[in-house]
Amino acid sequence: MAGLQCELPSELCCRPMAFVALTGLDVVYNAVHRAVWDVFSANRRTDRVPISFKILPGDHEYPKCRTKRTSYEWYIPKGILKTTWMNKHLNEVPALVVVFYELDWDDQQWKEKQSECATKVEIVRSSLQSRNTKVAVVLIQKKTPLPPGEDLVASERAAAICHACDLSGKSLFVLPHTDHLVGYIIRLENAFYEHAQTYYYNEIRRVKSHKEFLNKTTHQLLFVRHQFKIAFFSELKQDTQNALKHYRTAYSLVHELRAHESNMLEIKTLAGFINYKVCRLCFQHNTPLDGISQFRKHIDLCKKNIGSAELAFEHAAWMAKQFQSFGELFDDAIKLGLAAIQTQNPGFYYQQAAYYSQERKRLAHQLSQAGAIYLSSDAMDILNGGLDYYGQRPWRQGHQSIDPPDQDKERKGILALQVNERDVPHSELILTLLSNAVAQFKKYKCPRMKSHLMVQMGEEYYHAQDYAKALKLLEYVMCDFRTERWCGIQTAILTTALQCAYLMASVKHYIIFCMELMGRASTLKKEQKSRIGENLMQVLKNKIPDPEPQCDQFSANAGRSLWNQFMASGGSDEVIIDVQDYVPFSSSCIPVSLIVCTDLHLFSDRPLQCKAKFQSPSFHVDEVIRLQVFVKADCPHPVSFSKLAVSLSNQEYNQWCVLETSGQERETLLPGKSKCYNFSFVAKTRDVGKKIEMTGVEIMIGSGSGRCVFLRWRGAGGDVATSHEFMPSNRSSCFHDVKEDLDWDFITIVQNTMIISRVPKLYVELSHQPPALCNEMYPIHFTVQSLEEAVAKDVKLTAGLNPGQDANLSQTTHVTLDNSKTYDDTTPPLLPDILLGNLNPGEKLNRCVYVICSTTGPRLFLFHISYNIDVTVDGQQIECKCQKDETVTIETLVPFEVSASFLSTKFEPLEQIAMDIPFLMLTAVQSSSPWALILTSSSLQSIGITNTRHHEFQLRDGASPYTS
Repeated sequence: MAGLQCELPSELCCRPMAFVALTGLDVVYNAVHRAVWDVFSANRRTDRVPISFKILPGDHEYPKCRTKRTSYEWYIPKGILKTTWMNKHLNEVPALVVVFYELDWDDQQWKEKQSECATKVEIVRSSLQSRNTKVAVVLIQKKTPLPPGEDLVASERAAAICHACDLSGKSLFVLPHTDHLVGYIIRLENAFYEHAQTYYYNEIRRVKSHKEFLNKTTHQLLFVRHQFKIAFFSELKQDTQNALKHYRTAYSLVHELRAHESNMLEIKTLAGFINYKVCRLCFQHNTPLDGISQFRKHIDLCKKNIGSAELAFEHAAWMAKQFQSFGELFDDAIKLGLAAIQTQNPGFYYQQAAYYSQERKRLAHQLSQAGAIYLSSDAMDILNGGLDYYGQRPWRQGHQSIDPPDQDKERKGILALQVNERDVPHSELILTLLSNAVAQFKKYKCPRMKSHLMVQMGEEYYHAQDYAKALKLLEYVMCDFRTERWCGIQTAILTTALQCAYLMASVKHYIIFCMELMGRASTLKKEQKSRIGENLMQVLKNKIPDPEPQCDQFSANAGRSLWNQFMASGGSDEVIIDVQDYVPFSSSCIPVSLIVCTDLHLFSDRPLQCKAKFQSPSFHVDEVIRLQVFVKADCPHPVSFSKLAVSLSNQEYNQWCVLETSGQERETLLPGKSKCYNFSFVAKTRDVGKKIEMTGVEIMIGSGSGRCVFLRWRGAGGDVATSHEFMPSNRSSCFHDVKEDLDWDFITIVQNTMIISRVPKLYVELSHQPPALCNEMYPIHFTVQSLEEAVAKDVKLTAGLNPGQDANLSQTTHVTLDNSKTYDDTTPPLLPDILLGNLNPGEKLNRCVYVICSTTGPRLFLFHISYNIDVTVDGQQIECKCQKDETVTIETLVPFEVSASFLSTKFEPLEQIAMDIPFLMLTAVQSSSPWALILTSSSLQSIGITNTRHHEFQLRDGASPYTS
């Protein structure tokens, strides 16, 4: 009963709608009647009037109407609100009874059917037993009626049937069964709704009329009851504003009642009912702040009204229900368009409901710890049977005095409630509320609130002994707490998760959580870490660990049984752990692999931290590639391991990145100290231009005779929370075999390195005499000398216009090696792979390249030399392909720019000569070696200028006359 008392009845939570009873319809055997009922009942959209229809037989017995009270002088109420009252007016006492009868105006048996219809109406009236319920008649007809006033027979017979049935003209309706049946029925519904409105209006007036007979000394309960009834009838009448006003009045009155132990539950129950109605109407009127304010006021007024300490769990259950119901109202309003915010959403109310449910569970647990409670089946019957009034005790119904009438029954009733409470599924209630809260906080993007509640859900699943779900939830949230470094919270979660892992006999999870709880981020005491370390050693030796101290004896025995079964079944002896996901309370976004094989007798803590780096972001192919792995023992005891390996993207190099000891030799790390282990290998020439990346790891802790645990770091290890983690490494960093006492936080990570080509050892010289002239065959002298210690094989030259420049330059630039040939448009702008042969050490080679540019402007010319050479790297002979580029920019100019002006014999400018400007002739003559240019003017004498000049321009040695 404790659970039932705090629940909100369904008739309170539904939307009150006018109740209209339909009689005279045979929906089973009459197709017409069935069609009529389907239109009434199906597809009740929001645009149709709010009426609840129900088919009842014509002789249905409605609830009897009590004798009207004329005086309240000696009347003492037994309670506030009867448990049957709301349901009675929602589903039992109709506002209107409609009698359906098939009768046409021109029916041949009109008199007999009229009499039969009147009889049916009289039966309905007698069944209502003097209630104020309205009665109406609907005549189902086959023909469509004529407009009012045109069918005189119909008017006459309508008046006759109203007289026979004692009906007003507004209570007689005609329903033609035609194609427009839906439209006719919607019009009928509107008429029924008006009759129902009148009925509820009269009921409100009837309840209000009692007020003059009441006094506040003995009739306090009636003031609350009448206000509630008026508000409820107003809701049925769809007058929600008036309903809200009367509910508020009822709420104020209920808190004016004199509260004592015997009636406190009744007062709280009715206060909860009325508060629910007020909040619901506030949301319905789109005034959510008023609803929230009302709910806060309600909680402040009621939260201290605990009542009997023996039934304190009942108050916690009631408080939980208040928050839950308000959260549901809030959520429903949001679905209908109300806007919520991150700091004010239904999740907070579900969370608080879960809190009170947890408090209820705690109080119930205290009862069970106080001692076993036994009651006979006869004594338990004290809770059976229905209640007459909401909020009253089953064994003292209708009793309003302070002292209970029967102390023995009171004691048995309280004990019966306590016994019932032990059987309540508290965890289910709590998990449902927490799940609702999590969904809301997820919707409104509150990740920390969501994680906090998911931890509570995991703990609740643990208490409910559903360890698999508990572990799944706790693992999910641990990722967030690891990343954000909430060490205290993480330690508490890990403690619960470790208990789940033990009770499930989950070896992998047990090992992981043991390692984390022993690590630097764990807030456990040293002796607790030592105990966990001993348990971990037992697991690694294929033995059963001791149960966690927090586990009760029954659960511990069940867990040990599961461990025995696991050992007997020969479960897997290999466990793989992604260290970055668990142990360091963070996860890294870059991949390293580290294999660690640890000696059992020396292992007692979470083993290692790891960071790895290439010594340089890039290496030449003829250099030894070096990488370092830094390992730190993050534990209070020395750690020994026998194997360490780094996995790379090119697996061919993995064999060179392994540190493995044999026999009794072990690599030992002192507590809190770090060491650096160096690896080197020679890159393949085919990997030039490619990246080599650290990718993955395999770690083994244990031995062949026990259980093997593989630790794994992704990428280059490390921790995303470490500062300076991903800074680029300095090329000049030192290389030592072992480094101790390193500053761990300042060890940088370099995950990958680039393999670049070997540096060529060539001396290249380009010589030329700028500028180049348009259409000149311009020579560029190219000299290359080998500085290699071995023969440079297959030396090739690519010379010409550097690619990637303006496309027009490719069409106006030509390159050739032979200046004795003329050029044309087919001469290419770039000469590729000109074979120059081999170059011995110190040998020098000269070549000349001619370029012809037909347009002016700057051009960039490329000289690319490539060759192969055999070199020895770290004892390995490899063939390297070397290449060197030289570029030169050449500006092309127009050979000559000539201007002319006319002067007088006094060398003054002649500006007024009205004649054509004579042309100038530019000729080239070979007067003597070398070639010369002579500038003459044959037209100067024609205008009287006899003083002529000529200029000779010395050409450079070796220039071709074609370029002049």
